[in-house]
Amino acid sequence: MKRRSPLPTTSISRRSALQFGSVVLLLGVQHIARGATIVAVRVWPSKDYTRLTIESDGEIRTRQFFLAEPPRLAVDIEGIDLIPALRELVAKLKSDDPNIAGMRVGQNAPGVVRLVMDLKRPILPQVFSLKPVAAYQYRLVLDLYPAQAADPLEALIAERLAASPSGGSPATGLGNDPLGNLMAQQSGKSSSGAPQGNTATEKARPPSAGTARSPGEMAAAAEGPTARRNEGKTDRLVIVALDPGHGGEDPGAVGPGGTREKDVVLQIAHRLRDLINQQPNMRAFLTRDTDFFVPLNVRVQKARRVQADLFISLHADAFFTDRPQGASVFALSEKGASSSAARWIADKENSADLVGGINAKAKDTQVQKALFDMSTTAQINDSVKLGTAMLGEIGHVGRLHKPRVEQASFAVLKAPDIPSVLVETAFISNPDEEAKLRSDEYQIQLADALMRGISRYFARNPPLARNRAL
Repeated sequence: MKRRSPLPTTSISRRSALQFGSVVLLLGVQHIARGATIVAVRVWPSKDYTRLTIESDGEIRTRQFFLAEPPRLAVDIEGIDLIPALRELVAKLKSDDPNIAGMRVGQNAPGVVRLVMDLKRPILPQVFSLKPVAAYQYRLVLDLYPAQAADPLEALIAERLAASPSGGSPATGLGNDPLGNLMAQQSGKSSSGAPQGNTATEKARPPSAGTARSPGEMAAAAEGPTARRNEGKTDRLVIVALDPGHGGEDPGAVGPGGTREKDVVLQIAHRLRDLINQQPNMRAFLTRDTDFFVPLNVRVQKARRVQADLFISLHADAFFTDRPQGASVFALSEKGASSSAARWIADKENSADLVGGINAKAKDTQVQKALFDMSTTAQINDSVKLGTAMLGEIGHVGRLHKPRVEQASFAVLKAPDIPSVLVETAFISNPDEEAKLRSDEYQIQLADALMRGISRYFARNPPLARNRAL
């Protein structure tokens, strides 16, 4: 039997094969390491924290080093070379950034860029990566949180007292230690340590702008705080938490004309804040007062930290077509969504964390506290009352998409002890309503309507004395 000749092959030694494999492996590593291209860099400064984002078309790895004296953070970004896009990150830093004093970037080694930040105060950095989502590709996120966070309630009270020429709130009649007395009120005690009363006469009752009253009733309402001061009773500060939706990395919905939801709802929140701050005994607290991202659960935590009496989340609705129009108000639901549309909107709003970008490890720790599982039937009932009062006033300045309060499982409405509503101010996807949202006239009218709704709610449901710990 004749033996068949083997097929022609190229003969190589074992050593050559190993060398060849090493070269292939090396080329593969270099391809992976140098394959990522920087797409964009962004800086989001705020008094809460500063976020730096490096967006790329491939995953990149980092190593970080913190130096205490003076405080500096160095981050080695692997898999990229120094290019003009990274130098833009330095150019985007503003001198008034609350956390970063200066920044420099350089090629530390082949395929490794080192970013060094000089810090204005000790910080707790969080560095994490995000997968592509929505319009974003891969993102490397550096969140710089101050090691010692400010007390938002104390800051809010100090701001309120600073607005009074006498150093005390004109509506509260506080004594020689206004800040101490007011802080005591927030924990349910008088300045002497005695518990505050819980009767209707001792609760702040803002005037209802949307309810017709006789001249005598209006005069009595105006004299109410003075009369109570003469009786030796002290009104407490009523706090309304305003939550402008989205922000920072998360633009929210974008209208056909390029209007971003995060921008218009922040403008409306500022207008409503000014109206609230003009009311006796009332102060507005914003979960974000500039353009930065706040995770949904942190928005709720912020409102609880200041012991807010109400929580109002502001949004601008959007749909696949430009036909839908009108404003809507939503409350939380214990038993599922009140309609398929409400469920769809809740799912859309609950996805904000994915777009805005959160540190999954940090969120896991917070979720274990089970904050969102504590909502009560009483809170939901009060939320529906608040939403109904607001809808009645919004209907006077624009079209309503739904005539009643809708309900669904909105993550941002799950504060267990604060009546909470989400207001979709209009459909930003509708060109006509997008133009309204951008106009000063409509924003002013809408803020006025929301203020009247708040007043109507408090007129019928006076806030309780505070018994919760700070």
